[in-house]
Amino acid sequence: MHCPFCNHDDTKVTDSRLAGEGHQIRRRRECQACGERFTTFETAELVMPQVVKSDQTRQPFDESKLRAGILKALEKRPIGREDVEAAIERICHRLRGLGEREVASRTIGEIVMDELRQLDEVAYVRYASVYHRFQDVDAFREQIDQLGRRRVLDPAAGQMSLLPSQSREPRGKR
Repeated sequence: MHCPFCNHDDTKVTDSRLAGEGHQIRRRRECQACGERFTTFETAELVMPQVVKSDQTRQPFDESKLRAGILKALEKRPIGREDVEAAIERICHRLRGLGEREVASRTIGEIVMDELRQLDEVAYVRYASVYHRFQDVDAFREQIDQLGRRRVLDPAAGQMSLLPSQSREPRGKR
């Protein structure tokens, strides 16, 4: 680390501690040449993959577009802001976990639909109707029938919690 006062390239760390709710490391440094002290903050840089669109163009992942699409699907639905933010965080985590530099927009859409299916079935159908470009009522009906078949196999699937603060994690993992 170069000293911001004299630009010397030899500094030593005199103190390190966690900062920013554990998401940063605060380092107190001292320049070996001029003796000045300064503080640096270190954070992990988590790079999201590039999005490959259907026309093969590439663009940076935009979390605000993801949020806007999810919020549009959830419009006038009884889902809390913290549940939406948690879903967005899970989607981003899954995308980073793929370990790929580029991800097809179709893959992102599928991950979003998985999250919405767990969060709210009406929002899922809304999102799927745009995502799959439903042309008629039969396409809607088929999607709803799939949800019904899924519910028969797993009766708890798609059920909203009666308690707003209850998370989807099992009690032992909190």
